Amino acid sequence: MPMSPYLAGVRAKLGPDLLMMPSVCGCVFDDEGRLLVARHGDVGLWAAPGGALDPDERPEEAVRRELREELGIEVRVRGLIGVHGGPEFRVHYPNGHECAYMIAVYGCVIESGTPTPDGDEIREARWVREDELDGLAMTPWSPRVLPGVFAWWRAQVC
Repeated sequence: MPMSPYLAGVRAKLGPDLLMMPSVCGCVFDDEGRLLVARHGDVGLWAAPGGALDPDERPEEAVRRELREELGIEVRVRGLIGVHGGPEFRVHYPNGHECAYMIAVYGCVIESGTPTPDGDEIREARWVREDELDGLAMTPWSPRVLPGVFAWWRAQVC
């Protein structure tokens, strides 16, 4: 999905300068304890799927919306894993825009659907075990967040 009308309006006023963005990330696990990761079309890097909140949107609603839009799946949110920000969460996009993200990370499971990339924001999706992450070109924030995500999941299923 292209930029939301709200964000397009903000960008029309701000230009490409740094914008602080509240966002969410849906860490979806399967029955084998594998994490769903997606290769994002704008930067070509792998990460758990997610995106920015719309005005007046609740974070859990944003997680469900983002996963529906990007991968065609309906999820059940099992819990908030953590909230993250810092220099690893700053992104310089090919169009010159710069964003610093504060990401609320949620643990999820699929209720219905099969992950199918939208072909716009998401180019590929796959299930990975924790020991497979090192083989992927990931966003700078992923190595900081994903070990805690897998630890959270293990605590849920034990």
